[in-house]
Amino acid sequence: MSTNNVGYNEQAGDAQPEVGQEAALTTASSVPAAFGLFSSDTKKNEDLKQMLESSKDSAKLDAMKRIVGMIARGKNASELFPSVVKNVASKNIEIKKLVYVYLMRYAEDQQDLALLSISTFQRALKDPNQLIRASALRVLSSIRVPIIVPIMMLAIKEASADLSPYVRKNAAHAIQKLYSLDPEQKELLIEVIEKLLKDKSTLVAGSVVMAFEEVCPDRIDLIHKNYRKLCNLLVDVEEWGQVVIIHMLTRYARMQFVSPWKEEETLEEYSEKNFYGSDDEQKEKNQTVNKPYSMDPDHRLLIRNTKSLLQSRNAAVVMAVAQLYWHVAPKSEAGIVAKSLVRLLRSNREVQYIVLQNIATMSIQRKGMFEPYLKSFYVRSTDPTMIKTLKLEILTNLANEANISTLLREFQTYVKSQDKQFAAATIQAIGRCATNILEVTDTCLNGLVCLLSNRDEIVVAESVVVIKKLLQTQLAHHSEIIKHMVKLLDSITVPVGRASILWLTGEYCEQVPKIAPDVLRKLAKSFTDEDDLVKLQILNLGAKLYLTNSKQTKLLTQYILNLGKYDQSYDIRDRTRFIRQLIVPNEKSGALSKYAKKIFLAQKPAPLLESPFKDREHFQLGTLSHTLNMKANGYMELSNWPEIAPDPSVRNVEVIESAKEWTSVLGKAKKKKPIVESFYSESEEEDDDEDSDDSSSSSDSENESDSEQEKKKGKGDSSVQSSESSSTEDDSIKKSKAKSRVTKKETTVLKSDFDGTKENKVESCKALASSNSESSLVEESSSDSSSETDSENNVETRKRVYASPSLKKEEKSLQEKRAPAKQDVSLLDLDDFSPVSTPTSFPKPTVLSSTLPADLEGLSLSNSSVIDVSAPVFVPTRTHELLHRMSGKGLAADYHFSRQPCIYNDQMVSVQVTLTNTTDKKIENIHLGERKLPIGMRVHIFNPIESLEPGKSITASMGIDFCDSTQAATFQLCTKDDQFNINIQPPVGELLLPVTMSEKDFKRERGRLTGMNETSTTAAIAPQNSTRLVIIHKLVSVANLGVVPSGEDNIHRFAAKTVHSGSLMLVTVELEEGSTAQLIINTEKTVIGSILLRELKPVLSQG
Repeated sequence: MSTNNVGYNEQAGDAQPEVGQEAALTTASSVPAAFGLFSSDTKKNEDLKQMLESSKDSAKLDAMKRIVGMIARGKNASELFPSVVKNVASKNIEIKKLVYVYLMRYAEDQQDLALLSISTFQRALKDPNQLIRASALRVLSSIRVPIIVPIMMLAIKEASADLSPYVRKNAAHAIQKLYSLDPEQKELLIEVIEKLLKDKSTLVAGSVVMAFEEVCPDRIDLIHKNYRKLCNLLVDVEEWGQVVIIHMLTRYARMQFVSPWKEEETLEEYSEKNFYGSDDEQKEKNQTVNKPYSMDPDHRLLIRNTKSLLQSRNAAVVMAVAQLYWHVAPKSEAGIVAKSLVRLLRSNREVQYIVLQNIATMSIQRKGMFEPYLKSFYVRSTDPTMIKTLKLEILTNLANEANISTLLREFQTYVKSQDKQFAAATIQAIGRCATNILEVTDTCLNGLVCLLSNRDEIVVAESVVVIKKLLQTQLAHHSEIIKHMVKLLDSITVPVGRASILWLTGEYCEQVPKIAPDVLRKLAKSFTDEDDLVKLQILNLGAKLYLTNSKQTKLLTQYILNLGKYDQSYDIRDRTRFIRQLIVPNEKSGALSKYAKKIFLAQKPAPLLESPFKDREHFQLGTLSHTLNMKANGYMELSNWPEIAPDPSVRNVEVIESAKEWTSVLGKAKKKKPIVESFYSESEEEDDDEDSDDSSSSSDSENESDSEQEKKKGKGDSSVQSSESSSTEDDSIKKSKAKSRVTKKETTVLKSDFDGTKENKVESCKALASSNSESSLVEESSSDSSSETDSENNVETRKRVYASPSLKKEEKSLQEKRAPAKQDVSLLDLDDFSPVSTPTSFPKPTVLSSTLPADLEGLSLSNSSVIDVSAPVFVPTRTHELLHRMSGKGLAADYHFSRQPCIYNDQMVSVQVTLTNTTDKKIENIHLGERKLPIGMRVHIFNPIESLEPGKSITASMGIDFCDSTQAATFQLCTKDDQFNINIQPPVGELLLPVTMSEKDFKRERGRLTGMNETSTTAAIAPQNSTRLVIIHKLVSVANLGVVPSGEDNIHRFAAKTVHSGSLMLVTVELEEGSTAQLIINTEKTVIGSILLRELKPVLSQG
């Protein structure tokens, strides 16, 4: 060691210092546990100081590594602060990084010395290396001296505008430190937070929301404009940032949306009866039903975007999503979190403890969520006591008539556990099950009496306590049980057990008149040696026997009262004086002595055996307050749901669209290359539109775009080429979401054309052009729900860019040869003709227009060549009433679903509306007026009907994009003189298109859709209904399903796709023995799948 000191002290140019350093390095590397950073050195801090003062960077770097290693091992390295801080200006980046790591740890403890380097930190804030800039800001914010608050404030403002998201992230961290140092800076810090909340980087989002929660959690107005962006960025944010954001959005949702819980039952009843009831009385009732609850699209956006995080590897993220679903989502959807929470039970015991606590609270209110996972809560022998107790609590909460026999057998095993605390808790659980489920009360009571003969004293004592509580709930005589328990007094030494036996003996002393006095006699002998709890019960027993059997017990009671008068415990002395004055009348006795019998022998209320987690319901799940069952510092309670939802428009973000500039640019470009440029300009617009994906345009911009579209609509009908040019101009003005859907449709048509002949290509291009011109008729409400498909649409757009020029050239060459073809009528233009009055008729599934297959050639909803849309197996002729003739002043309207692909848009459901004039006068100008659509829903309306003659009917076709939901589309049906409100609500089975696939493909796709994507139920099925034809007929009458070939007689398979998103819906019916069938649905759309399951089950069970 002396050699090393000599070497470090000499600063000359000889080699001795290097020899010393090499020796130091050799010593460090010789340690077996040497890992570089965490090497176990035997050198003292003096050597480190000399190495830090060395002129060689290698020595300084080695010293800093060892110092950081000391900090990591929990050792104190604060005395090295002066030597380390000298190297803060080192030009070696590696040294500088480690110096900053050290300073961040000790800057708060050594503030005076750290202040000497303020100028160095300020210079480092402008360093080209982003890590140095961020580290300098972190060290600066760690110096807790009020005098440098202005410097910190300036540094935070500059860092919040830094080009590096990592530096901006550290600026958000520094905000919290500055606020705790000087709360008066709150207003300035809020400005920085507001700026950082607009940041689009996922690296910054979590940190700035944490700063928001610390500094100004009540400023919800800062979140409004950023709400949708945060929802959409949530999946890509770091895990701990996700936790913070989810908790903040939970608070936000409870303040900004109405409760989805109140009207759930009303909504389900309305939807069932309104569309499946054929009763006239029921139809009248439906007209008086209030408008059902409709979830705010922003509310749905939050629930949808957090769902995928249930599969996160981070337990805190899963727990955060679970509490969000519990507090914010509809009760019917909250059950989806159960499987994810059960998955967390495979984690370490600390995670298990927190998760089980939350499940225990949830299982009290909604047992059905966790009943399928009952076996997951069975206790393992390796579980610690705290985990065992929580699992036992959950099993008790989930107990019902169906599973109680299984649970009681499980509890019998637990009672034999070596863990006495757990065994006692099990006996208490048996008692709770006995009080909650009356059918097993006697069984549990008999089982507990049997436990009285157990060798374990704790088990016997706990059994006595529980039996005492159970006997209070029973009105029958229990003299035999009491006699049996009295015999155990000599063997039971646990005070609680002895006290319980004495209380029972005194309470029911009239049922055991011979035994009770003898019990008092025996305990009078051991009174002075008993526990205080037992002494109190001896006094009570003496008082009760004095009042009911004074002949035998008068002297005994007086003897006990005399013993209690001089007891060491003041509780015993006070009770003795009270009882003496009450039961032994004398001159000083008050008026109460007359009522002594009523006081002591009054009927006692039965104890209420409740879960200890019942009082935790008012705390937010997943919080420290919920875990501790007390309000922790900084806990913010969730607000109650507002009765009326605040204005949702505050979340709209205005998008500045330079439509006129684009139109002028496109106009110049079209003079040179009108066809090719139209595609490039459109794709460029879509790229620009991605930046504003998470915001919705204002209503003013929508109205302007709609008016411009109507002006240009006429130009699209003159010819194919002019139609394309006008549609291209239209697309430059339309909103991004409508444009992306049209693009997707055009791409599908063009993609299918590559395999055909040139004539087919031209025909497809014409269909494409007409679809462009007709797309201006499609109306949709502003929404962000279509943002999920934007990336897919962009890919489709790029395909279309490269495919279009060659097709246009071929079309142009063939157009001259086939000029008359321009006059052909496409199915996409049917609405341009005036409707003709025809009698009411319903289309048959096999009757299709001759041109329809060609026009719908590219309608396949999947990229797979083996899964194609097929014709419907069955088309129901049942109609639904849209407008009653009495309500419509003579105008009646019905509608039905044709189950054909919609000719207006492949994401729309085809609806046939039949209008009937039941008056004796002509009804003029029948049309659809104001539309109140849920966000994301679109509709293609029928053309106005000029007149409808008396007694005549007419059928009009329209398309509605329900966005894969059963929400109703609300319209106004208008005539020349009146307006009527109407609703079209689809049954879930009509949101599907049948598909064909092989059995092999079906099994492959089903294998991909397992776990959370699978729902199943068991249905009773009559033997006569178990044939293949009957099952097919029953299912396709309810849902638009395609039949999949099956090589097994007892398994029937059906397949379909959702109209809007194209998600597969696979239905399997497996016939089992005993006239039962297993109904299984596999789909990504779990909500639709569960609704369809509820619809199909009663149909299979019907005779």
